[in-house]
Amino acid sequence: MKKILVACGNGIATSTVVSSKIKEACEINGIQIMISQCKLLEVESKYKDYDLLVTTGKFTGGEVTIPTIGAISLLTGIGEEETMQEILEQLKN
Repeated sequence: MKKILVACGNGIATSTVVSSKIKEACEINGIQIMISQCKLLEVESKYKDYDLLVTTGKFTGGEVTIPTIGAISLLTGIGEEETMQEILEQLKN
């Protein structure tokens, strides 16, 4: 099972939308996941327990050493399919 950390500005609104879309896509593709949400400011203290970081806001990376995918497209709809494909490919590794 892959563990995903979804981070947004406040850890509530946009990360919930993105988490739902990722869960749905993973169910369709038979990928077992566990998703947690947090604020962008909390990422550096939480990321070590996760396989993938998905962000909905500007994130500079800091000391994060796990794969990171910017997913603003999952909110705007522009480039959404490409971003979701990138997430799914990362989870299959």
